[in-house]
Amino acid sequence: MNIAAQAIQQSTPDYAAIKSKQQIAWSAGDYSRVGVTLQISGEQLCEAMDLRAGQSVLDVAGGNGNATLAAARRFCKVISTDYVPALLAHSERRAQAEGLAVEYQQADAEALPFADNCFDNVVSTFGVMFAPDQTRASSELIRVCRPGGKIGLANWTPSGFIGQVFKTIGQHLSPPAGIHSPAAWGTREFLQNCLGPKSSSLQMASRHFVFRYQSPQHWLDLFATYYGPVLKAYEALDKAAGAKLSGDLLSLIRQFNRAEDGTMVVPSEYLEVVAIKQ
Repeated sequence: MNIAAQAIQQSTPDYAAIKSKQQIAWSAGDYSRVGVTLQISGEQLCEAMDLRAGQSVLDVAGGNGNATLAAARRFCKVISTDYVPALLAHSERRAQAEGLAVEYQQADAEALPFADNCFDNVVSTFGVMFAPDQTRASSELIRVCRPGGKIGLANWTPSGFIGQVFKTIGQHLSPPAGIHSPAAWGTREFLQNCLGPKSSSLQMASRHFVFRYQSPQHWLDLFATYYGPVLKAYEALDKAAGAKLSGDLLSLIRQFNRAEDGTMVVPSEYLEVVAIKQ
């Protein structure tokens, strides 16, 4: 192997290894304890997409099922996917409790096990944005959506609260080499580059989800216990470093918190995206 080829090989991230670590992180804790609070974003996305009863919907990296359930409530034919079985199981229990018909399948967002052009709608709320190979993941969304079908996304922005949470964690623990921030999916430039060339229409709107907790410390305790990426960050740090991370996260909350009664009311910006495939 010549020097140039070696340089290319060394600069290419080991996506398989990174994805394996991600699966462990998202399987840790109990994301559903956090995920269910975000239900309104799935409802809003389905309304923005103007879903129709009887249409097929694929939820990619569907997690605990917020977009899945929202689409099923609109009498769509829904297949919900994720690479964490425990999250799919939680989503399925939610669907069963409501008597909703949903098909569940474990799947990798970067290698969806479906034919080309087979879904009327493809959705993902705060899910596909965490796929390490962003180019491949965005290509898969486009591939499985039929011409004239819609791709709907909800992605945290870099400058919003959750985007800043991940930036803060990154200041304490370096991300894998060569991996771009998931918050890139929350930028208009990224979406224009990856979806724009294959879309006849690309609509993007800034939205806010409001985190409402008993106090900033309540949010931190819950996320450190149940939200895999935060839980794993604390596990990787010693006691002193963990205390520093806690201080930085609480300081970040103070910057965003609009409550003055000791509770936490923090708007977190996300980008709502609806693309129509050419």
